[in-house]
Formats: sequence, C-alpha cells, structure tokens
Amino acid sequence: AIKIIRLPYVISKTGLSRSTIYRLMDEGRFPHQINLGYRAVAWLESEVDNWLDEKIYRVDPEMGFIMDDFQKQDHS
Repeated sequence: AIKIIRLPYVISKTGLSRSTIYRLMDEGRFPHQINLGYRAVAWLESEVDNWLDEKIYRVDPEMGFIMDDFQKQDHS
C-alpha cells in the first residue's frame, strides 16, 4: 500500500530541518512533495526511505552496495 507522510514526520525520520528539506528539493537532491490540497503537502514514504537508503549505502561499481563508513562504526 502507498503511504504518505506529512512534514513533521519527514523531519523526524530524516533529522533534517524544514528549510534543509526544501533547499534539497530545490536542488533536486530530495524527493518532491505531493500537493494534497490547499496548503497541504505530503511525501511518499517509500521515496523518503529510498533517499535515506542512498545516504546510508554507497554504490561501488565492482562490489555493488557497500556500507558507508558511518554504518561500519559500532554505535552501541
């Protein structure tokens, strides 16, 4: 099922501020919102999740997906 999420949840999920989200959208570096109606927007959760996955993993042409250096560290 398609799930849409509103801005407060996008902020919580990404850790980004509102202004950073909109700046990244303007730069084409973050998924664009869907207009739901007058002054109401949301994002497809799957697109935000995919964006986060791309930030966590980087692509190596020979090895495929490998963990980013941040993920390799033990954060427990």
